[in-house]
Amino acid sequence: MSANSALHIAVLGGDGIGPEVMAPALDVLRKIEATTDLKFRFTDAAAGADNYRETGKSMPESTVRLCDEADAILLGACGLPSVRYPDNTEIMPQVELRFHFDLYAGVRPARLIPGVPSPIVGADQRGIDLVVIRESTEGLFASMGKGVVTDTEARETLVITRKTSERLFEFSFRLAERRKARGRVGGGLTCVDKANVFKAFAFFREMFDDAAKRHPDVKADRLYVDACAALLVKRPWDFDVMVMENMFGDILSDMTAGLIGGMGMAPSADIGDRHAVFQPCHGTAPDIMGQGRANPTGMILSAAMMLDWLADKHGLEAAAEAGERIERAVDKVYADGIKPMEFGGSNGTAEIAKAVLAAL
Repeated sequence: MSANSALHIAVLGGDGIGPEVMAPALDVLRKIEATTDLKFRFTDAAAGADNYRETGKSMPESTVRLCDEADAILLGACGLPSVRYPDNTEIMPQVELRFHFDLYAGVRPARLIPGVPSPIVGADQRGIDLVVIRESTEGLFASMGKGVVTDTEARETLVITRKTSERLFEFSFRLAERRKARGRVGGGLTCVDKANVFKAFAFFREMFDDAAKRHPDVKADRLYVDACAALLVKRPWDFDVMVMENMFGDILSDMTAGLIGGMGMAPSADIGDRHAVFQPCHGTAPDIMGQGRANPTGMILSAAMMLDWLADKHGLEAAAEAGERIERAVDKVYADGIKPMEFGGSNGTAEIAKAVLAAL
């Protein structure tokens, strides 16, 4: 792909505040388009609880086809607490996309931005810059919709396969290598599991150890998930990249988002061999929908992650530079005093977006 070709982006605004945070992210990408050789083609598509309520489907087939054909997928947030499947589970097309496109690597960065408060004492001086990699298609989530419930018990099945785990670990070691090449000092990759109790996690760790032998330049560590959780709230600056099973990653990625100011600050990606979805970690927040209170930072940083992934996929150096520009612009506006309402400040969606655009 040449730098002058338009990158086709599928845009799934979703529910609640999803469309509200998507709009600033698209404005940022249009600003990038106006100041670089990069070109984008955005196509909106329906997905989410509102679509399910209207049509009986979380996503129409046309949305799935669009996502398959696009260069990347941007997703706002999907699901509403009041809209449920008959089994009382929430409408979650974001999870369905992971299974449909085999998006096995859930990438959840947690970087403390200057001027953003952290609950961890010393974080403002030491910094936090880590990545949780959550396997996104197996683990306990492989049982989604398949659990067995009787009058006396309920059972869900955890699944870990060699094919997915080996790809996950190769992805994780490559990411740790890229971060090291970009100047991350003293970093490495930590396998987070419960191998002392469950055979499935001993199997998981065994495959991690085999992958570590193929990547001798990356410092490889192992931690049990409970010890990892304790250390994250004591010394989060000691961590670089962590890789773990789906449910463990679901929990710890929310915790690490809390370390850097909250879900509104946290971007994410679900990445496979061919496709990738980029979305903020937060939910649809229907309680603040339509009030202009939502923090668009996580969505904007997710767009920056998308550019970095497209750069790696297509060899587009300009896309990688554009992603870094967006991150620097976000850093600047927070260092200059922007304070979202979720921190007790007065800056809403439009003000934060305007400041980031100006900083670009």
